[in-house]
Amino acid sequence: MFAKLIIIAVATPLIAFLPTMSPVTNWDQKHLLSVFGLATVHAEEALKAGMVDPKTGKKIKYWAAPMDPTYIRNEPGQSPMGMDLVPVYEEAGEEKEPSSTIRIDPVTQQNMGVRLGRVEKKSLSKSIRTFGTITYDETGLYSVNTKFNGWIEMLYVDFLGEPVEKGQPLFDIYSPDLLTAQQEYLIAVQQQKGINGSGGKNARKGDNRLLEASRTRLSYWDFTDEQITQLETAGEIQKTITIFSPASGVVIKKSALKGHYVKAGEHQYEIADLSTVWVDVDIYEYELPWVHKGMPAGMELSYIPGKRYAGEVLFIYPYLDPKTRTARLRLSFSNPGNQLKPGMYANVYLQSTLPGKRLVVPQEAVIDSGVRKRVFVSRGKGKFEPRDVTIGAEGNDYEFEVIDGLAEGEEIVLSGQFMFDSESRLKEAIAKMLEVRSQGAGGDPDDIDMDDLDMESMTMEDDDLDMNDMTMDSNE
Repeated sequence: MFAKLIIIAVATPLIAFLPTMSPVTNWDQKHLLSVFGLATVHAEEALKAGMVDPKTGKKIKYWAAPMDPTYIRNEPGQSPMGMDLVPVYEEAGEEKEPSSTIRIDPVTQQNMGVRLGRVEKKSLSKSIRTFGTITYDETGLYSVNTKFNGWIEMLYVDFLGEPVEKGQPLFDIYSPDLLTAQQEYLIAVQQQKGINGSGGKNARKGDNRLLEASRTRLSYWDFTDEQITQLETAGEIQKTITIFSPASGVVIKKSALKGHYVKAGEHQYEIADLSTVWVDVDIYEYELPWVHKGMPAGMELSYIPGKRYAGEVLFIYPYLDPKTRTARLRLSFSNPGNQLKPGMYANVYLQSTLPGKRLVVPQEAVIDSGVRKRVFVSRGKGKFEPRDVTIGAEGNDYEFEVIDGLAEGEEIVLSGQFMFDSESRLKEAIAKMLEVRSQGAGGDPDDIDMDDLDMESMTMEDDDLDMNDMTMDSNE
């Protein structure tokens, strides 16, 4: 121990003094350095890019800073941070592989928590859960109005929500126009009866036309056949006529009042048939490929827990909501017992499966940069290759359909791929930079001036990723 300290103490001033000793030859300097154990350091400093390292037997590509892999040189030295540069070696068969292929040793993979999976071919399904609002079936809405002016003298249905049946009386109305029409019809009936007993053929024909015209006018003003027959049988004009419900349902709007003056065309009642209801639901834009007209739908209500109603997709609106960027669907459900009430909120479930078998990968395996999508494929022996893929629909359990780029059974990276991507992009960028410099030096890698390489302004492909924060394994 003391001997080593003495050698170091003597060697330090002696080495500093060697350049001033002109009679000492180069052989003497090497001999003295070897005596003090410094010949190895000098030999390592003599190595340059493209030479074989005697320690490892591998060809040196370049030296890089351990904390900044973008700082590279063609000989040993120190980085701007004061750390010794480390050599980066060429691997066997590396020249035959894409420059983006990386190698990660098993120990590093384990430390990174890398998980691998397989590309599978299977059925891809999607479950969509959303909420909806129950509303009226618009095909079952009816409006009650009159085609003449008059006054309401009697109401038979006088509040909202009252259920009515088809043909049920709603109100009685008096109208001078109806009195005139009834009188004309009775006159035509009497004339026809009188002509049947006397008169010519032409007279009977003309009065028949008059009778038919008067009857048609009454029917156009919503007189029923029974009312016209009763008028003809009784031979007396009715002061009021009764307006009947055109359908069975529930009164959802009411304007009619006793004594109210009614104008032709004014809505007095609106009746909704609730035997079938619609449900309006919103889904996200990316869920549209899974939805089609006629597909089954399920619905549950909070006030009837445990019961699921079965319906179908009736219509898909041809536009999106500009504020929420969602698409609207119209579902149809039968409503026995009127348990489904318009205005209720409902939980809606849609289930769809794409036809045939599809190539499927987990969503976590895909790196989506916004410009393109990438998956890392394991090539065995610690090699990983980035692969551009075309992604289709997203299914259950966060799975993606793969349209192009992968084959069934290939092994892919499920975790840690973002670090793989940084390493791959950095390696690819350095390889392209070295290729450009090599071409500028006449194709001889030994003539590349590493001191002139600037990596900070370089961009990679279409993503324009900044490389300043990227790191690379120094053991590569």
